[in-house]
Formats: sequence, structure tokens, C-alpha cells
Amino acid sequence: MSNVKNYTEQGGERTVIGGTLDISEDGKLTFAGVEVSPAVNQVDSTATDVEGLVADFNSLLAKLKEAGLMANE
Repeated sequence: MSNVKNYTEQGGERTVIGGTLDISEDGKLTFAGVEVSPAVNQVDSTATDVEGLVADFNSLLAKLKEAGLMANE
């Protein structure tokens, strides 16, 4: 164990981030080869019926998938 917040264990198999991970403007975060980025904002639902709620929920799922935060099956 190290006395610093961010470190890579010997052998490079595991990196621990105990502080802030700051990705520069040119940097990328990928998961399984897919670039991950913040999801587009999903406004609060104002649905008054199940059909409207389903539409709002599906919109949220689409935004999470587009951001790389959820797999596209």
C-alpha cells in the first residue's frame, strides 16, 4: 500500500484512484473499447400516464447508451 491517493500497483494490473481523476480536454475514457462521456441531461418527467412515463424512461436509456454508460445489447 502506498501513502498517496492515486497509485498503480506493482505489475500494473490495478490502479487505485483515491483522489481526483482529471481527464484533459484531449483525453478519453474508454470501457471495453467504447468511449464514455457524460450523458445528455434528462429533464424531470412530467408524465401523467404510464405511456408518458415509458417514453421518458426510454429517452433516458437512449441517452445513457449514447454516452457509452450502458451497453447497446
